[in-house]
Amino acid sequence: MEIARDISEELKVSYLDYAMSVIVGRAIPDVRDGLKPVQRRILYAMYEMGLYSNRPYRKSARIVGDVLGKYHPHGDSAVYDALVRMAQDFNMRYPLIDGQGNFGSIDGDEPAAMRYTEARLTKLAEEMLADIDKETVDFIPNFDATLKEPVVLPARLPNLLINGSSGIAVGMATNMPPHNLREICGAIIAYIENEDITVEELMEYVKGPDFPTGGIIVGTGGIRDAYQTGRGKITVRGRAEIEDNSIVIREIPYQVNKANLVEKIAGLARDGKIEEIKTVRDESDREGIRIVVELKNGANAGVVLNRLYKYTQLQTTFGIINLALVDNQPRVMSLKELIAEFVRHRREVVRRRAEYELRKAEERLHIVEGLKIAIENIDEAIEIIKKSESTEVAKRGLVERFELTEKQAEAILQMRLQRLTAMEIDSLLKEYRELKEKIEELKSILASRRKIDEIIIRETREIAEKYGDERRTRILADVGEITEADLIAEEENLLIVTKSGYVKRVDLKSFRAQGRGGVGVQGINLRNEDEIAFLGIVNSAHRLILFTNKGRAYWINAYEIPKLDRVARGTSLRNMVSMESDEHVISALSVEEFKGEILLLTADGYIKTVKLSEFENAKRSGIIAVTGEPVAVKPARGKEVIITTRNGMLVRFDRSEVPTYGRTAKGVKAIRLKSGDEIAWMDCGSEREILLLSENGYGKRVKTGEFRKISRGGQGVICFKATSKTGKVVFAEFVRGNGLFAFSRDGNAILVNMDEISVQGRNTTGVIVARNGVVKATQVNL
Repeated sequence: MEIARDISEELKVSYLDYAMSVIVGRAIPDVRDGLKPVQRRILYAMYEMGLYSNRPYRKSARIVGDVLGKYHPHGDSAVYDALVRMAQDFNMRYPLIDGQGNFGSIDGDEPAAMRYTEARLTKLAEEMLADIDKETVDFIPNFDATLKEPVVLPARLPNLLINGSSGIAVGMATNMPPHNLREICGAIIAYIENEDITVEELMEYVKGPDFPTGGIIVGTGGIRDAYQTGRGKITVRGRAEIEDNSIVIREIPYQVNKANLVEKIAGLARDGKIEEIKTVRDESDREGIRIVVELKNGANAGVVLNRLYKYTQLQTTFGIINLALVDNQPRVMSLKELIAEFVRHRREVVRRRAEYELRKAEERLHIVEGLKIAIENIDEAIEIIKKSESTEVAKRGLVERFELTEKQAEAILQMRLQRLTAMEIDSLLKEYRELKEKIEELKSILASRRKIDEIIIRETREIAEKYGDERRTRILADVGEITEADLIAEEENLLIVTKSGYVKRVDLKSFRAQGRGGVGVQGINLRNEDEIAFLGIVNSAHRLILFTNKGRAYWINAYEIPKLDRVARGTSLRNMVSMESDEHVISALSVEEFKGEILLLTADGYIKTVKLSEFENAKRSGIIAVTGEPVAVKPARGKEVIITTRNGMLVRFDRSEVPTYGRTAKGVKAIRLKSGDEIAWMDCGSEREILLLSENGYGKRVKTGEFRKISRGGQGVICFKATSKTGKVVFAEFVRGNGLFAFSRDGNAILVNMDEISVQGRNTTGVIVARNGVVKATQVNL
């Protein structure tokens, strides 16, 4: 038996034929109108049915039936699915079909059956079909050769770029994102005016994809790759805001199912992967998306949001593949090539439209010229017609007498007598002149590519003005622009650190100012004889450098410390930094960046200036900050340094006397302590008053000038008359705020206006400020 053909060869050819059929006939859009065959056939069928944007809706089932019966015999579900997608404003940046009824939702709800929904074309779809009746595009026979269908639509607008496309063929796929119409129109005009324009220059007009669901594109590298090579990968995030103790999601990434996203977030909370989530509510309505993720008290919203980005589709990756059909061949194209192909198509459409209009104008002019001749010789023409035995004889008589064509003679014979009025004659002559002018104009257009381009530019501007809108998707320059700190609302908080290692941030609004001498309100829940080790003001967007009794320094982001209410104990600091069991914080600094210098004082009275840049690598594992046990750390600001002792002595000297050393240096002598005395506090500044507080709650303001300036290393002068009634000195700073927070040993806090603390001499006991006593204090601006 003779083998007609090798089976491997037959499979190869058949497979390639099938692959090309899927590529060209189903999955890949045409670069000119951005439509797949089924989409093009739906729009054309609706155009033929007269379903314009200003006409009544028609049942979707009727539309699907027309498309199936006339152009696309591939199953009603395929046609209806394509129709539905072109009507969904969460899938299409600029919908081409105006649907009435249930066309599905962003939650993944299925659309109603086609017998229940209705549809018509949008105004944008009409622009896609404009001039199709002017022989601007080729037509081919339909599947049974009984009708004609367009190979491509005239497409006055760049549908492929503004609406994008996705499809999986055999061995290839396309995934093109939607864009903003105004930006694309601007790029098209720029390309026409300068065809040597680069992709980088085009990106000045086209910033990046613009999704119908908004969101945020993180980084421009993927956009640049896609525009230059046709392939790229971009990261898209939903837009979320932090409100009170909740995360509110207002926009989600493109093609993400909202219901699945909400379910995923709820699942993470239920399974304990994100313990900080209290509840999730979908409060979306017709006004837009609103998903509320309510957090438990003390939860760090920024950290939770980052986990949502990591574990849910609140952050997705969109792989761009700019694949489309060019002359029925699939090609991956750059942004410039996509625009160039659209412009080439529009030039062809405008040229063919001008040729059609020229032909029609010349045909009409030919008729009008015949009518003009007849009117100019109306009596003779009427006489020839009256004497003729039949229409044919009259036609021949007119042709022979006036040298007319048969068409002209036919038009004269069909002319009504009303055309012989003076008004009608003037109208005919006016039409004659206008036709002559139009023909000259159309010929000049066809003879000049520049004039064709001017028409395209004008029409493109009209499209942009008529249908353009603002960009919905925000683009961040690079990945580094979104950090955990950027997701936290910047605010000033009260920072409290206890000796046993508990830490928290508290909203300053949780406290209200009281008159001096009160007991205040509970500021922290202290347990097991714990005590406050540090009290200060911290900016939630800053870095927090922590200094411990072991002479080590650590730093963390301030927002990592949970923001809790007044009565909360706080969170263990040892879960954030690697402190030893007998190590505790003695001071903390809130810094925006590691620039500038600090002053560091040890318990034995040694001081040094250290550059902040030396602590940049401290992080959670910590580094050595000083040799010895530090008791106070302050920013190096102002011109003077003051150091106070527990027994009420104060030394004041110039900051310039403190040299700059490295972290491991001990420093120089700052104060000579008397026997049995200890350092209470240190500050650096240039203000005119100094505030002093004692452990039993007494306080006063003293003019800075009352303390004579000496060289460092001295014992200083009396600053506070410390008695058994007042207790020892615990706080002394230059007055730079208008409010004072004072915490007692039992955790009570009082907020006092600075003006209520009187100005007194340096050897006085002051006035009662906090009746429960003072262990730590800090200044604030009320």
